[in-house]
Amino acid sequence: MAEEERRHTIVVLVDNEPGVLARVIGLFSGRGYNIESLTVAQVDKVRAQSRINIVTTGTELVIEQIKALLGKLVPVHRVQDLTIEGPHVERELALVKVLGDREQLVRALRIADFMHARLVDSSPESFVFEMTGTSDELDAFISLVEPVEVSRAGVVAIGRGRTVLASNGA
Repeated sequence: MAEEERRHTIVVLVDNEPGVLARVIGLFSGRGYNIESLTVAQVDKVRAQSRINIVTTGTELVIEQIKALLGKLVPVHRVQDLTIEGPHVERELALVKVLGDREQLVRALRIADFMHARLVDSSPESFVFEMTGTSDELDAFISLVEPVEVSRAGVVAIGRGRTVLASNGA
């Protein structure tokens, strides 16, 4: 019986130095694993550390291999699979541009209001909305307003409660 693939959100604490992101991405591409979402930003200036949020899909065996390989990279301080470690919060940001006549734009504005998207730019023929939420919420909004252009920032995630991602040495 084939093992079921499942979506996982993995967070990695790394040194903030040139080439680290390329090494992490190379680990995935070199083995044919797909990255559905990737965000990275410096989170600790004093320690010069960045946090990488990766959303990927795979069997439990593949996910365990990914985590083990990530843990072996020299600039990696910590690897955490939020999907299996308990409750967590995930959010994504999107900018969504809608073009149309007055009637189409009013329709998009009503949908945005209902779905808690925020109008951040407008012209007589276009609106740009900003929306944050789960990936599913963004997907639903995008399918309803039928945009001409979408820019998504990718998933950011954090554990709920007392769960903390920190360097093993901290």
